[in-house]
Amino acid sequence: MDKVSLQVEKRENGMALFTVTVPAQELEVAMEKAYQKLRGRLSAPGFRKGKIPRPVAEKLYGKEFFYEEAANILIPDAFAEAIKECDEVIVSAPSYEIVYIEDGEPFVFSAEAALKPEVKLGKYKGVSIPKLSDTVTKEEIEEALLKEQEKNARHVAVSDRAVMDGDMTVIDFLGTIDDVPFEGGSGEDVSLTIGSGSFIPGFEEQLIGTLVDGEKDVKVTFPDDYNAKELAGKEAVFKCVVKEIKIKELPELDDEFAAEVSEFETLSEFREDLEEQLLEKKIENNKETRGNSAIEAVIANAEMEIPPPMITEFVREIVEEFSEQAKSYGITPHVYLQILGMTEEMYFEHAEKQAEMRIRASLALEAVALAEGITADEEDVEEELKDYLTESRSDTESAREYMEERRDEFERRIRIKKAMKFVVANAKEKK
Repeated sequence: MDKVSLQVEKRENGMALFTVTVPAQELEVAMEKAYQKLRGRLSAPGFRKGKIPRPVAEKLYGKEFFYEEAANILIPDAFAEAIKECDEVIVSAPSYEIVYIEDGEPFVFSAEAALKPEVKLGKYKGVSIPKLSDTVTKEEIEEALLKEQEKNARHVAVSDRAVMDGDMTVIDFLGTIDDVPFEGGSGEDVSLTIGSGSFIPGFEEQLIGTLVDGEKDVKVTFPDDYNAKELAGKEAVFKCVVKEIKIKELPELDDEFAAEVSEFETLSEFREDLEEQLLEKKIENNKETRGNSAIEAVIANAEMEIPPPMITEFVREIVEEFSEQAKSYGITPHVYLQILGMTEEMYFEHAEKQAEMRIRASLALEAVALAEGITADEEDVEEELKDYLTESRSDTESAREYMEERRDEFERRIRIKKAMKFVVANAKEKK
């Protein structure tokens, strides 16, 4: 492509307007491509459809007929060529607009996009992080054993007493609002543990004192923020029948229990293994907590203005990640939201906050890497390649090709990781 010229006008909120001028000969090439693409739709007396020569087509339809398609063909490559000589880094998809187009004249268009924000670092060495213990207590081990015991508990039916807190019940129910049943308000043979908080607030405790085969009218008010908006804030009555009452029977914590639930023959060996698992998990969790605390402090001490379109781009990525995760579970994103107890509005609000935090963390750590001269050497790249191979399950050759095509991005990620380690290593634990 012949030389294009570029003017950059910085605007508010981290935005910029790029005005690109493309030589007339490049427009002519695009006009010919547009004609080749569109001629199949054209017809004229004396010519078969799609065989009309370009001069005839331009005379009949006007050159303007091809301008939009020519611009669409020309703009992406022309803009990519123009910004090669520009020091600004674009962080959002540009929105294009034709400024001037006339056959035989230079073509002018504009592109508005968000620029990578400048970061003014504050304190990033010696930031405060919480003091955490990387040891496992006896209480934590016993709690883990109790969970294993609970996990392997049996539920035994009882019929000689009424429902008590902590019982597992099996119930039928029919919900009505103003004596009219509503969608999703009925169920049969539903398991409900009293006190679990699984049902609407105020529902479970009203079943206490009900005998097997006993009936109970449970009156509740749906929360104002209930997922089903048509039910939010409304009063309802559930006619319930308690069909079963079951109590939990815990197994004895002995060698027999250990052999049954693990690969170990004795309770002592099982306890030691649990301790190792707890220690490994605690070290990992503490590492994450220290890291989060450190980067939050660095972000709080830094100054940066995030352009709204940059957040929009990250939200789109987060939504795509969410959709892929739902797909991996074999469900739709809509169903996944219901499982999580979130509305679309709640999710997008959460995604926006998450996007902004990711952006601020990434920018702050890039700035730390620059300030400390942190780089990505070949050894780092090879280590990143190993991690990528594990995550993507690609073969080495295709993974290496992928990384080489996006080497700048991978090196940026490496610098961010190393900057994160630097910040945590230089942080100070609170006393």
